[in-house]
Amino acid sequence: MCRNIKTLANFEPPATDDEIRASALQFVRKVSGATRPSRANEAAFNQAVEEVAAAANKLVHSLHTHAPPRNREEEMRKARERSLKRFA
Repeated sequence: MCRNIKTLANFEPPATDDEIRASALQFVRKVSGATRPSRANEAAFNQAVEEVAAAANKLVHSLHTHAPPRNREEEMRKARERSLKRFA
């Protein structure tokens, strides 16, 4: 999975539309193999981003869990620790 795509479910505060769209953009870039589409493919690329964002938004906001919501700052701290171990 693309490392830039972050888990968006079960956070407090909930994921924003901008975070969901950014993840959708990363996903479409990965699937298409293009960071920026050509003019000929731009409409299809943008439509795919919007459709993936809508599906992800629906999914993230419809998931229910019994686990307590995760804290963004704590998750970032854990990611930094993993990175330090990995690249140290």
